[in-house]
Formats: sequence, C-alpha cells, structure tokens
Amino acid sequence: MAKFAVVLTYDAADSEPRQAVRPAHRDYLWSLANAGKLLHAGPFADDSGALLVYEAESLDEANAILADDPFSKEGIVKGSSINEWNRVLP
Repeated sequence: MAKFAVVLTYDAADSEPRQAVRPAHRDYLWSLANAGKLLHAGPFADDSGALLVYEAESLDEANAILADDPFSKEGIVKGSSINEWNRVLP
C-alpha cells in the first residue's frame, strides 16, 4: 500500500462550524486509524489546517477517504492537496 500526505486548509472565519463538526471528524479519523488507513493526523499549531497521512491502495482511494470525512462533507475543508509520500525515516 502507498502512503499519502494530505494537507487540509480551513477558513479562519469558520471556527464555530468547524468546532461543531469536529467530534464527527475525529470519530471518522479514529475509524480510519483502527482500520489501518490513517497513520498520522493533527492540526497545524495556528489551526489554519491539518496534516494527515493515509495508507491507501491508490490516489483514487485516498481522495475517496478525504471525500467521506465530515469536514469535507460539511464544507469545512477550504483547500486540500494529496501527494503520494515515500517515507524514509520513522
């Protein structure tokens, strides 16, 4: 399986909606982690976005994982990039 680095960006003005959706988002991330599909996840220190590392069969699967995230479904994610990532060091 391939690893994918996912960078999300949020609109700072949308903090209240983001807080409302965050529990569903985190539940979704835990389900991915428990299924072995999410290796790392966390927000940036300035809360402008987040970094996630998925393990998926393909870029299409990584895009589908992101599309199913409550943050994506509720319009919290204002921008994203997904790049296949070659891990070199732990």
